[in-house]
Amino acid sequence: MIIVEKLHIENIPALHIVKQSLQDTKTPFVIFVHGFTSAKENNLHYAYYLAEKGMRVILPEALYHGERSESYDTKELSLNFWKIVLNEIKEVNIIKEYFEHKQLIDSERIGLAGTSMGGITTLGALTQYEWIKAAVSLMGSPCYTTLLKEQLYSLQQSGVEVPLSNDEIEEQLTHLQPFDLSLQKEKLQNRPLLFWHGERDNVVPFAPTYQFYKEIIPMYEAQPEKLRFIADPLADHKVSREGTLALVDWFERYL
Repeated sequence: MIIVEKLHIENIPALHIVKQSLQDTKTPFVIFVHGFTSAKENNLHYAYYLAEKGMRVILPEALYHGERSESYDTKELSLNFWKIVLNEIKEVNIIKEYFEHKQLIDSERIGLAGTSMGGITTLGALTQYEWIKAAVSLMGSPCYTTLLKEQLYSLQQSGVEVPLSNDEIEEQLTHLQPFDLSLQKEKLQNRPLLFWHGERDNVVPFAPTYQFYKEIIPMYEAQPEKLRFIADPLADHKVSREGTLALVDWFERYL
């Protein structure tokens, strides 16, 4: 039987999903981060499939989402996008340390994944934490600074007044650089990395992520099986069943 437990880890609301028979056993561990304007409950199907394979899964609630909502509209939430992402990068480490302290996870078998904003968070976290042993980005992007510039341009084009001066924008770009995996590819350290992305994605652009993938292929020359990019020519900003099952297979193989 798979159990779903509601937790608060240092004020972070989360769902804990694991086989009942493994509840008190040290297991492989996956943290799965939800997307922008979504909520932790929306990813329970990923957690269920992973738990069936013997993994312990945590679905955390991102800042200003779900239980942590502060009634922001989409525009206000958009202006806080990078604050949410960087906070999530910090909080995945808090969550990992919580379960490590309880001796419920195998520290050599920890994975991180997410959809959209969660995929962006995952790729940024790879610049910070060597404890991530395998990762999956569903519709994410490693190109933080490029993405910020595109977001600001898109907001301006849609008539939204961006409440930032040019100096403040430059400051934010500088602040994001340490988390931008496209600027420090060596931090991947040949860790298993799977991408899934729809070619018709109109929310997180497909092309920059695919370009990044092509640039890192030589780094995986000795073990090419550890790097994979699934491009879905028909998909937009929604993960297909193929993408879901590929994520499960990836973590089953590498955790």
